[in-house]
Amino acid sequence: MPLNTLVSVKGSSTRKKLLGRGPGSGHGKTSTRGHKGQRARSGRDFYLGFEGGQSPLIRRIPKRGFHHQNKECQLVNLSALEGITKISVIDPKVLEEKGLIKNSHGLVKILGEGQLKAALTIKANRFSKSAIVKIQKAGGTAERIP
Repeated sequence: MPLNTLVSVKGSSTRKKLLGRGPGSGHGKTSTRGHKGQRARSGRDFYLGFEGGQSPLIRRIPKRGFHHQNKECQLVNLSALEGITKISVIDPKVLEEKGLIKNSHGLVKILGEGQLKAALTIKANRFSKSAIVKIQKAGGTAERIP
């Protein structure tokens, strides 16, 4: 099928609705907004879930149970730690100085991608299982910071 024979499906594209262009356009005077009311005003802005003054559904539903606060971890792979073999103890401050994480006060998780050749003591909030195995295999220790 040649490209010059392709035709759009009927109704797939519509012209832009020109508003406020006089009574002959069919969209003059009130510009399809009807007469008066909140939706006819300029600058109308409703938040998501607005129900016209009625108490919104999200506020009517009872709130029960546990709400988990998801804490974002800064991820560092073992392959990134290969270049820091001169320092024997690696903690979040060292990682921030080397540019591997943005904030030393945030949570840090060490992932097991890559190989570790030097025996290092790595201090972080979390470790993956494969990272712990590779750190111990290289003769180092993985210390968990609370």
